[in-house]
Amino acid sequence: MTKPVLTSLALVTGLLLSGCASLAPAVPAAQPQLATDWPIPATTDDGDTAVADIGWRDFFTDARLERLIEQALTNNRDLRVALLNVEKARAQYRIQRADRLPSVAANGGLERGRLTPTNGVTDQYSASLGIAEFELDLFGRVRNLSEAALNQYLAREEARRAAQLSLVAEVANAYLTLAADRRLAQLAEDTFHNRQRALALSERRHQLGAVSGLDLSQARASMETARTDLARYRGQVARDINALTLLVGAPIAPELLPDEVAFEVSGLQPLPAGLPSEVLLRRPDVQQAEYALQAASANIGAARAAFFPSIRLTGSIGTASGELDGLFDGGTRIWSFMPRLNLPIFQGGSLRAALGMAQAERDIALANYENAIQSGFREVADALVLTGSLAEQQASQQALVAAAGRAEQLSRARYDAGRDSYLVLLDAERTLYNAEQALINTQLTEQSNRVNLYKALGGGWQQVE
Repeated sequence: MTKPVLTSLALVTGLLLSGCASLAPAVPAAQPQLATDWPIPATTDDGDTAVADIGWRDFFTDARLERLIEQALTNNRDLRVALLNVEKARAQYRIQRADRLPSVAANGGLERGRLTPTNGVTDQYSASLGIAEFELDLFGRVRNLSEAALNQYLAREEARRAAQLSLVAEVANAYLTLAADRRLAQLAEDTFHNRQRALALSERRHQLGAVSGLDLSQARASMETARTDLARYRGQVARDINALTLLVGAPIAPELLPDEVAFEVSGLQPLPAGLPSEVLLRRPDVQQAEYALQAASANIGAARAAFFPSIRLTGSIGTASGELDGLFDGGTRIWSFMPRLNLPIFQGGSLRAALGMAQAERDIALANYENAIQSGFREVADALVLTGSLAEQQASQQALVAAAGRAEQLSRARYDAGRDSYLVLLDAERTLYNAEQALINTQLTEQSNRVNLYKALGGGWQQVE
């Protein structure tokens, strides 16, 4: 009798597990209202490596920057927290998935007691194997909760990838900013030394009566301006190093810091013509929002299933005997089977409120998904628009530096010949100095835009590892 009962119980359980229904609604389709094409500058497909295949090791060409990114991926605390959140979500999913299977436990015990004053003390030994409070998933509540936990875990994984991609871009931009500020500091130092020598020359010429006191004061003011800029940029370089150190998560070796010469650290292959906006769906933040939407839809199914009856099973099979050495003898078998039906009748509106909350969370997740797509489209579009304008701006700025340098040389020659006042020379020096500063800042913006475009495309459309 015991074996048929347990066999039937196992058969019914297996059938119910394999054939349970699901009340989860279909995942709604996002409608972000995007344009079909980007404002891509004119490019040519030269047959080189596609953007989709460019990893960060191939994208960045500076060996020092690659070393720093490697250290950041290992040591950065924010990325470590993101990774631990993935591990936490994976454990939560495994816990939820375990509820879809019965929990089997073995029990053994000794019961000692007195029934009547004359019977004396009696012992009862028992050993059993059974399941307790296993829910038959008739309407998919447990399965939907498991699917929600799975999608939440996948969303955490995409969040980790997004955090990793952001960290790579942040390290690169911090490295570029440090390189630009070191170049600006070097420019300010060179300008300070040049104006210091010019001041010394003006002082000697003033003593000889060759220049006026006004020229001498202007030369001194010009030198002090350069000294102020030098102090400011040196302080900014120190702050840049601190910011880069925080991102890397460890002290940075001096040989890994950028120098004042090399500035280009990245290169992006020409984008293929007709690049579709659907590539945004491969961005990790967009995929994270999509998994969150799927989890919210699964939670609606679990909330709907709570309106229907639920069945929980408790059963066991074992043996019991008054003597320990006869515990497994014939005639000592015991078994129990206790199904329990729960039919919700009146819950004070809590079930309907829970369903409404799940539906609202689904709508929020859908809005977040559409917003992630729209934000990604804007980021890529902005970077693409800047690509062409920054190239033109950099070329014109280089021409301006060349022209300002030539004008400064001619003005100095005219001043030395006594044909122009020192004010004219000072104006030419300031124009050249400002043009050189602007060129460095333009180069920084152009390189940072390359990095931002790489990040906006999701790391070459494929996740970096």
